[in-house]
Amino acid sequence: MWGSGESPTVFLMKSSALPSSVKTLNALSILSPVQEEGGAVRVSANDTFTLPKPQDGRWHPGLADQPLHSEIFASASEASGAALALALARDALRVAGQSADSLAEANDRRQILWVQDKRAVARGGRPCAYGLPRDLRDRLIHVETATPEDALFALEEGLKCRDFACVIGEIMGNPRAFGFTASRRLSLTAQKQGTALWLVRLEAEADLSSARMRWRAKSAPSSPPLWNSDAPGAPAWKAELFRARSHAPGKWILSNEDGRLSANPPDQTRPAASTPRSRGQSRSRAQNIGYLVRPTVGRSLAAVARA
Repeated sequence: MWGSGESPTVFLMKSSALPSSVKTLNALSILSPVQEEGGAVRVSANDTFTLPKPQDGRWHPGLADQPLHSEIFASASEASGAALALALARDALRVAGQSADSLAEANDRRQILWVQDKRAVARGGRPCAYGLPRDLRDRLIHVETATPEDALFALEEGLKCRDFACVIGEIMGNPRAFGFTASRRLSLTAQKQGTALWLVRLEAEADLSSARMRWRAKSAPSSPPLWNSDAPGAPAWKAELFRARSHAPGKWILSNEDGRLSANPPDQTRPAASTPRSRGQSRSRAQNIGYLVRPTVGRSLAAVARA
């Protein structure tokens, strides 16, 4: 209530005390100097408080605020968990290369640590160097451990090493050693050292964890290639983000085409491979040469040589 000769006073409550119908304020400006009265705060018109704008709650590739500890739950009968972890890691490294210190990040040739326990190796195998992206083939350090306890130790020690660009791990099932305390240790170490961890949980239940982002991944049909519909397409996954600290849950079809991670809605119709049925269709399709060289016009060089 305003008295005569007094400046208007506004009392600010904590956001937890506000009803859900109250919208978020972006700026606040009123009269009277800042004071404390019984826990309330007076704000003057000369003091403008700018509140952070609410972020878009939907996750998408290329985010700048990548979490440092993520978990991916996948089946051990397919490599979708490890492949998605590698795709998310490459997306985070690419975004880091576009940061303010882009010159240093662009020349970042640090190693990537990949840790697997013995059961994960038995079910899913080891990473194949020739299956990795070319820029990562000579940067991978692989560690195989006999027990989950040793795997957790290797992961934590890897996060402490500044010579690693990131750490990827694979652990089978829900071992007793990997409880909330061990998960919390990994989160705190990653946050302290600034090294990101993507931990693949094979055939595991989503128990209590301190991971900032948790995924479920399954393999998905690839988009047909442009030139040969029978050739294997780019990797794709049915990904579900079921828990995240700063993003809303969601489902996507993630694909890794041309080394970049892309996301599409799960109900979006994927293009089917088209087979030309006539010579006219073949010619019209051949004109879409894309990034290839121009088609040969007239006789071939071999025919000219024979003539």
